[in-house]
Amino acid sequence: MKRCLIVSGGYAPHRPIEAGNRVQKLLEDEGFAVVHSDRLSAYDEEDLTAYDLIVPNWTVGDMSVETSKRLWDAVANYGVGLGGFHGGLADGFRNNDRFRFVVGGSYVAEPGAITNYTVEIVRKDDPITSGIKNFSYRSEQYYMHVDPAVEVLAVTRFDNRFYQWIDGVVMPSVWKKKFGAGRVFFSALGHVPEELDVVPARTILLRGLIWAAR
Repeated sequence: MKRCLIVSGGYAPHRPIEAGNRVQKLLEDEGFAVVHSDRLSAYDEEDLTAYDLIVPNWTVGDMSVETSKRLWDAVANYGVGLGGFHGGLADGFRNNDRFRFVVGGSYVAEPGAITNYTVEIVRKDDPITSGIKNFSYRSEQYYMHVDPAVEVLAVTRFDNRFYQWIDGVVMPSVWKKKFGAGRVFFSALGHVPEELDVVPARTILLRGLIWAAR
């Protein structure tokens, strides 16, 4: 049985505990044993190398240099998977460069706040996105700074509704990557828990987390 640690908290409008509970249920249905913590201290109290998957679900927050080194070591040297979604991963621990390097990108803006857009699948042959067609989505459309080393699975396109100078920008919204011995997965989708009711978004997240797991 694979073991997963979810650490949820931070920015209250994301309702992270509820979102984490949903992800916990998805993974338990796939046979994972899940520990779901609402304390950042879990990263220091738990033996991270004993888990097969870690899901940071904590928007903003602070992570010490020593803690980020432990997380880096677990992923890069022990093959622990890292996966997550939206601000819980891409907007976590803004002042910690090590964490953002492991993740492969970081949030910088959401032009227009909640808006309608299309998620375009660009890797139709990948197991995470196989069989999923482009789909309409209503949420924050994340504008991100992205590591060019990630493998992009899905993108969104910006227009000139909110900022004329980003018209036509194609932005990665789902990616995966290797980090040493470990795997990392990210989906920008999932601003609030109800967005996991959108079947293609939920399917991509679950498949990506399973892929990332050691």
